[in-house]
Amino acid sequence: MKLNNKEIERLRKIAKKLRMNVIKMVTNAGSGHIGGSLSAAEIITALFFKKMRLDPRNPDWEDRDRFILSKGHACPIVYAALAELGYFPEEELFSLRKLGSRLQGHPDRQLTPGIEMSTGSLGQGLSVANGLALGLRLNKRNVKVYVLIGDGESQEGQIWEAAMTAGHYRLDNLCAILDYNQMQIDGFIHEIKKLEPLNEKWRAFGWETIEIDGHSFSQIINAFEKADSIKGRPTIIIARTVKGKGVSFMEFNNYFHGKAPTKEECLRALKELEKDD
Repeated sequence: MKLNNKEIERLRKIAKKLRMNVIKMVTNAGSGHIGGSLSAAEIITALFFKKMRLDPRNPDWEDRDRFILSKGHACPIVYAALAELGYFPEEELFSLRKLGSRLQGHPDRQLTPGIEMSTGSLGQGLSVANGLALGLRLNKRNVKVYVLIGDGESQEGQIWEAAMTAGHYRLDNLCAILDYNQMQIDGFIHEIKKLEPLNEKWRAFGWETIEIDGHSFSQIINAFEKADSIKGRPTIIIARTVKGKGVSFMEFNNYFHGKAPTKEECLRALKELEKDD
């Protein structure tokens, strides 16, 4: 699927709005995870506004594609996408992390329409995605399962147990996306526990691997299309991204991994994004 300039511009404008809402809602909440939300903006936009089959009026539609946010702390970017699609009113975004809100600091499938799995304990999302993919295959449903995993959580053993399982069962209805923004809460990935060589590791577990620029809509969509064509094995898209992408003073700045901006920083960030046309 080749995206024309008009479609790329449409997606770019959506990603920009999602980023702005993430910054506003986390600032309003006084806590939350901005860096890893901003790095995933293009991935989430491409999935929710171009690739996946969804029906906001019927969140439990049986033939919907499934999405699991394994790196659950980045839920502000998913909430922003769900609101934009109409799963709930946009003004509800500003109840983030408030007592009684449907939008908690980590996703809760019992509370929030459009959320497939309650996540937050890192490393678990790929295992659940395996179960969904197996169940859908047994039920002979032509449905794709997508799971966004973090690079920090990829240091956990459960990710690799799940990778082995998906390869063993040849889950070609499963597509994982690695948000490879190179940073975790304590610093750079390669300093804490290096992941490379990633392509070789995932291939050894029986996966098709695709490496892309995670901020390029054309590369993201092409990767999803390629994943659809792969038979007999799961696919992982290794998306190289920038933590805090879109705001100069947040990019590659681990201070904003899990800290809310001040009101002044919020205004500065929004002005930067507004000028990015």
